[in-house]
Amino acid sequence: DSPQHTHHDPSSERSDARRYNLCMLPDLQMNDHLRLRKPHPCGSYEWKVVRLGADIGLACMGCQHRVLLTRRELMKRMKSNLSQQEREKPIDPK
Repeated sequence: DSPQHTHHDPSSERSDARRYNLCMLPDLQMNDHLRLRKPHPCGSYEWKVVRLGADIGLACMGCQHRVLLTRRELMKRMKSNLSQQEREKPIDPK
């Protein structure tokens, strides 16, 4: 037996990690309207996504202050994605 048969395929493990990340990390689009758990010092809970990348850029809807958060930090602080709720609403057949 060669040692190659004993270890598992690393590509399958990588896809599992990717699937896990997709479950954990928010599905965001530019200009999404987010509600965070704690208010900004100006009093607003609502933020707009202004940058997508390794870090997520947010602009406060109350005072336009901008911050950068890692995706993981944003996941902890985010209460809801108001834009995503709008996108997922069933269209009224009226």
